This record gives sequence, structure tokens and C-alpha cells, in this order.
Amino acid sequence: MRVRILGIGMGPRHVTREVADALRGCDYVVAARKREDDGLLALRQEVCEEYGLPLVTVPDPERDRDDPADYAAAVAAWHEARVAAYERVLGERGGTAAFLVWGDPSLYDSTLRVVERIAARGVVPVEHDVLPGVSAPQLLAARHRIVLHEVGRPVHVTPARRLREAVDAGQDNIVVMLGGEPDLTGLEHWSIWWGANMGTDTEELVSGRVGGVLLEMTALRRRAKARAGWMMDVALLRRPV
Repeated sequence: MRVRILGIGMGPRHVTREVADALRGCDYVVAARKREDDGLLALRQEVCEEYGLPLVTVPDPERDRDDPADYAAAVAAWHEARVAAYERVLGERGGTAAFLVWGDPSLYDSTLRVVERIAARGVVPVEHDVLPGVSAPQLLAARHRIVLHEVGRPVHVTPARRLREAVDAGQDNIVVMLGGEPDLTGLEHWSIWWGANMGTDTEELVSGRVGGVLLEMTALRRRAKARAGWMMDVALLRRPV
């Protein structure tokens, strides 16, 4: 059977023509259901309805999200549980299945690793491909009308939980993903460009010096979650010259 891993940005309005063509050739979409009122699953459902595809949901295995001592092992165990759950669905249904990935499959998403693991196990013979989507850093740059790096300079991308490590290592132009409320202590003089739920009706944006916008950003983060039932944010932090 065939599995197509498709980046969909933040939902229906970000589906590229290439991904749209791929969806028309699929038989169904597989997605994890994280809870009963899963707003992100509802957005996937919108994509499915637009292209006339059934959405097959799989209860998402539990994962230790409380910053475990062995984070890599916790994620590996979660991935293995997902492999088993998805493998059962693919084996039962066959055909051509799609996984709809938020943003782009290349950034902080487990789908490709999980599908590769299913293929490697060989229980279900699987061929897979990947099509890109609009990533969160791309959206952030567009919304704030900025370039993510200064001329000839690098940009460092990190999850929020490793922000302090990046700063201590001397990184001075940092894209922070995977939300929460990162520790910005000591960065009050840095510049920040921040966005939450970008590309949706609950989008929130703010920019300025960290010390000047931190309270507003915290309030907007909570408002986005209250309105949507979920919140995904990304920020660019830059040390002043």
C-alpha cells in the first residue's frame, strides 16, 4: 500500500496545489484523536470534507509530557505505540492513506519517523512519500514582514524547552517552537516577533522588546487557547546589536 505524508500548513487555506492533487488520489486520511474536543482534528476534518475523504481516527497513545528525565526515551516509547496503532489501521484498510501534518513534515513532527518505522517492521508493506507544507517559521516571517535572519547570519531553531541552552551556547537569533511559556528571564532587552494559531481565525501577533510585550504576549497566548481550545505558537528572538 501507499502512504502519503502531506504538509497542510494550518489547515484548508494552506493546502498547496501539489498536496491537493495528492489528496484527490488518496482513499482516506488517518489521524490521531488526542481528546474528544480536539480542535486540530476538526481542522483536519475540514480538509477531508473539502476533498471528499473519510477521516479514520486513532486514539493517540498516552505520552509523558511533564519534561521526563529521559525525554528521548519517552518520545521513542510514544512513537512505538503510535506505530502499532497506525499499523493496525493501515493493515485493515490498505489502499492509499494520507497523514495530514501541521506546518511542514520537516520540523518537529513525528509522522515521518512513525511511517518509516512501520515500513521497516514489514508487517504492512508500505511505500511512502512526503510533500511539503507552509511551516510555522514561514508564517511568522510573513505575518511580521521580516526575514528570519540578518544579512549573512544564521538562524537557530529550537523547541522552547531548550531555549536557555541555546542562549547559553551563544545563539543570538533563535526561532522558538513547541510553545509552552519559555523562560525569557534575562532576555528582556532582546527583540521578539511572536505569533499564535497563525493562519486561523484565532491568530494572535505581537512584536517588540521582550520586557515591553511579555505581559501582553502571555495574555494573548491564553486568549488564543480560550478561543480555539488549543494553542500553537512560534517566536523569533534576536539579541540587540
